[in-house]
Amino acid sequence: MPIDRVTLSHFRNHTESQLDGTRHFNLLVGENGAGKTNVLEALSLFAPGRGLRRAALVEMAKSGGTGGFAVSALLDCRDGSDPVRLGTGTRSDRPGRRLVQINGANASAIGLGEWLATSWLTPAMDGLFTDSAGARRRYIDRLALALDPGHARHASRYETALRERNRLLDGEMEPDSSWMDAVETQLASHGSSLAAGRATLVEQLTSELSLLPDHPFARPALTYVAGGPVEQGELARELRLQRMRDRAARRTLTGPHRDELEVLMAGKQMPAASCSTGEQKAMLIAITLAHAELAARGRPGMLLLDEVAAHLDPVRRMALFERLRAGEAQVWMTGTELAPFDAIAGEAAVWRVISGRVERAG
Repeated sequence: MPIDRVTLSHFRNHTESQLDGTRHFNLLVGENGAGKTNVLEALSLFAPGRGLRRAALVEMAKSGGTGGFAVSALLDCRDGSDPVRLGTGTRSDRPGRRLVQINGANASAIGLGEWLATSWLTPAMDGLFTDSAGARRRYIDRLALALDPGHARHASRYETALRERNRLLDGEMEPDSSWMDAVETQLASHGSSLAAGRATLVEQLTSELSLLPDHPFARPALTYVAGGPVEQGELARELRLQRMRDRAARRTLTGPHRDELEVLMAGKQMPAASCSTGEQKAMLIAITLAHAELAARGRPGMLLLDEVAAHLDPVRRMALFERLRAGEAQVWMTGTELAPFDAIAGEAAVWRVISGRVERAG
């Protein structure tokens, strides 16, 4: 299995938890608040970024603990070589700085994405289609990051350049032209790469989704809508031409930070935001499964599903299990009881989670 011997130390409500003997299906069962989602959050830290809750690092350290935390696991690289030890966490003296190690050597968070492709779906994502455009941009950036870890670098540097340009636009004095040229060069360079990564992601997802039937999961149709020119030279020229307009608005009105992901329910040609809650959930599952398949083709893959099975009818639940069984990604799922997982319990590794403790149950 891609991930095994997972250890959580002083993470959330887990003092010391270890999960050994993983399988393709891995089930975490326990009462609400027991710490099931905390395990998924710890696993999500094996991807670049802020994890599935987008929480600050200081929030992840166990209350009353050392002030830091650690998460580690062994990664099977598929090629018969020795497992790779992945580790991440913080130290008590620098609780806001994330540390990463790969086989004991210091590394970057982006480096984790080069070893393991991680995807997830949580109840907090149910409102994605009715949320802000910014929430959907963050969503597609996370999906793009799982396919290309370098996407994170462009996103970070674009945001840095955007903040600097907006600071210059919001000043009392007219911005220095040469300084604006330099900032806009950076903005256009990383903005073009950022837009290209998003467009490639949507294109690949569209191709994968086109192979799926409209049932039992509503099939979404995705459209990437750029917030300005996507070619580097054209974006740089547009930024320069619109300085006066942006100066009046005191912010940058052109670029990938204005992008949008439009989603329709293919069978009805209805905007996802206008569909029923059940249809929206089904479309999110369809996108998640398609993305997990794409991400796991180049590297070992891991899919984290928080409280998904319990909210599906029996037909969709069985269809979900069949898709997951056929997929390459290792699957981790949570639930308050084992009954919704009866169809796969015999082939799954099962843990009971009780007040921050993990006990093997199957």
